[in-house]
Amino acid sequence: MVPLSEAQALNAVQRYVAEMEEERGFSHRTVLQQCLLLGEEVGELFKAIRKQQNLTVDPNSTIGNVEDELADVLIYLCAIANRLDIDLEDAFRKKEARNEERVWAAPQP
Repeated sequence: MVPLSEAQALNAVQRYVAEMEEERGFSHRTVLQQCLLLGEEVGELFKAIRKQQNLTVDPNSTIGNVEDELADVLIYLCAIANRLDIDLEDAFRKKEARNEERVWAAPQP
């Protein structure tokens, strides 16, 4: 697999989220609060996937679209990383470097 370019796109998103949270008054939330909110957003993503895949969904439930829910998940992920002083791009690159050393089992049919 070709590695990501050295562009700082993910870092820019992470910085944007920090500024956005400050501007909108969300910067006071704790890591735990952000993690719980991330969990809720993942649930909303799953509902959107169910709807997209024409699976049964609660007709009384407000269901967003997959694109919006993925963006929400990314926002909360960045917010959690910011609170823990984790550079997501650096963490991603380090993890992928370790993964490249692993031997992966062949997919089962």
